[in-house]
Amino acid sequence: MIGPPRLPVVFPPETEERLSSWIARMAPFYAMTVPEFLVELGLPGRDMFDLEWRLPEGEGALIAHRTGLSEAAVQAMTFREVVPEARMMVARKNRHHCPLCPAEVHRKPAALPWAFRCPVHGVELRDAGGLTLPQTLSPELFTALQAHMLAGAAVLDDWARGDGRRALGAAEMLAFLTTRHRRASPPSVAEQPRMSLQTRRDYHDFLTAPIARQALTVVVPEYDRVAPVLAKPVRPGHHGLAQGSQLQAFALTVGVGRIAEDPINRAIDVLLASDDGGQERVREALKAWPLSVRRGISARFWRVQRDERDRQIAEKAMRRRQSHKYRTIQSHKYGWRVS
Repeated sequence: MIGPPRLPVVFPPETEERLSSWIARMAPFYAMTVPEFLVELGLPGRDMFDLEWRLPEGEGALIAHRTGLSEAAVQAMTFREVVPEARMMVARKNRHHCPLCPAEVHRKPAALPWAFRCPVHGVELRDAGGLTLPQTLSPELFTALQAHMLAGAAVLDDWARGDGRRALGAAEMLAFLTTRHRRASPPSVAEQPRMSLQTRRDYHDFLTAPIARQALTVVVPEYDRVAPVLAKPVRPGHHGLAQGSQLQAFALTVGVGRIAEDPINRAIDVLLASDDGGQERVREALKAWPLSVRRGISARFWRVQRDERDRQIAEKAMRRRQSHKYRTIQSHKYGWRVS
């Protein structure tokens, strides 16, 4: 290819490094800004984050010619495999950091909200406060939830890459998990921290503020127990995963994994925990699920309701029989002395 000569020094891309990270590392080495370095690559006026999404073959060839990298290596740094519907899930930088990775290196998996471990060093990623999920949840609880998390991450990976093999998609699961299954209510006594009477008076607004109650807390009760009460609600649908905290993203990923493993029972758990208005909202969310799954939910939920009615009738009959039993009452005769 005829064109400018090859750059004398080119950093090899790090493992799973994204294109924007590689460009941002190369530009300072040549004492250039990122836009100036893109001009040097033959891409004036382009944005490096736009290049990450769809890098045309011609532009990929320009970068390859100028740097000596193969076109395949250049394309591997892009998110070309991610479908447009999932683009909002990709952060511009690492969502959470690995203590062993260089600060200037941003890897593709770390930009996704369902990545909780460094793909290179295998250690848990840390949130903005420096905590890992095992520290937030407890090591035992994190270990117990790992299998569900991995199952959920696999579903989300398939969805982000446009793999339509699954009958029940990640988008429908996320909409279900973020549906309000009960009316909003103030923090319960179990959710409130211990505080003195004066502190309760000072925080009266907090203690009486209604909190949204979502299906996520039923499907993942472990999250309900450890999440700060004001941080329990997540944004609806995709936004809850794309814009939530590390703990919220982990809970949603676990929830997706549990639904994928047993959608019928997870839906019934939420329906049973719902109030009347919540059941209507849950049923509305379930309309997007496959017909075969919805039929299974309806049939099993009807049997659960029937068994519950039979149990309540049996209990009432037992109480009625007990109340009609004759009981031996010992009477006492009191003698009255008449003076």
